[in-house]
Amino acid sequence: MAQRERTEQEASRAERLRAIGKQLNAESAQRNAAADPTRSLLPTISGLRRGWLLGRADPNNDLVLYAEAMSRKIELNQTFDIVRDVVKQPHARPMVTVAVRADGSVEKVTFDVSSGVPAIDAAIRRVVASQAPYPAFTPAISRHYDVIEIRRTWAFDTAIRLQ
Repeated sequence: MAQRERTEQEASRAERLRAIGKQLNAESAQRNAAADPTRSLLPTISGLRRGWLLGRADPNNDLVLYAEAMSRKIELNQTFDIVRDVVKQPHARPMVTVAVRADGSVEKVTFDVSSGVPAIDAAIRRVVASQAPYPAFTPAISRHYDVIEIRRTWAFDTAIRLQ
């Protein structure tokens, strides 16, 4: 009788140990999957290192200087001709985010606030595309970022002004 009880206890203990082992294996697999850099949490998130400049001030002075150079390129290169006719229509000031890759190419143009006039929004996309490529990132910037997203409010009077 004692032998039978001991056998049942050992079987019960072995069963618990197997369950604990399965749980530990499952947790280990979860940790490994979470640590896998090729696995994306969301399909829209890329593995690129991104920087954001949402205003004119940022602790990273290199980022501010790059954004200013990009703004000057758009403002000073006769791009107003592209939008001259369409900006005569009543419109809101568009707020536009331009994502620039390290090589100076444009990844995307996003309207955070639309002008309310599709022709103006299309003209802004043409202006951004017409000035590409922008300067390649400096070594100081490319050490930290693969893509920089720069947000500016666009104003039109006698020229394009990025604020």
